[in-house]
Amino acid sequence: MPATEKIRPPQDHAAQARLAKRAAAEAIGIDDTFISTMVEQFYAAIRADDLLGPIFAERIADWPPHLARMKQFWRSVLHNSGEFSGNPMVKHIAIPGLTEKHFSRWLELFYANLRQLQAEPRAVQLVGDRARMIADSLLTGIAIDRDGIGGAKEGRNLPHV
Repeated sequence: MPATEKIRPPQDHAAQARLAKRAAAEAIGIDDTFISTMVEQFYAAIRADDLLGPIFAERIADWPPHLARMKQFWRSVLHNSGEFSGNPMVKHIAIPGLTEKHFSRWLELFYANLRQLQAEPRAVQLVGDRARMIADSLLTGIAIDRDGIGGAKEGRNLPHV
């Protein structure tokens, strides 16, 4: 490397990577408004769902803070905003009886919500892929916690967007 070329500090590189990820998402319509609308509409469908609604109702009494937290989560996932901190795995492992049917239903509702938003197809694919990855990870973590390493392939049958 020439002596005149500067090495960027790691935090500069990370900040630039975050900005690039956000810019790429926003270029296909995944902006803060999209994420907010997506979360609001999705959780309205969750609350009305016969399978998932009762699970959420048992755990969430005050929806506005939960929705705000989910918006932070999705901005962190889709924009790499870094504003979410928490451990979703621990929260989901603590819910007894979660199985593939629950995560499949969650994804069905999530995908239907994305289609209702009439988003750009690349946005639907990107967000849908991230949702499936999250569902697969959570389901697999629950199965490993419950069944040991034999549960490592638990999410293989989850639906795709």
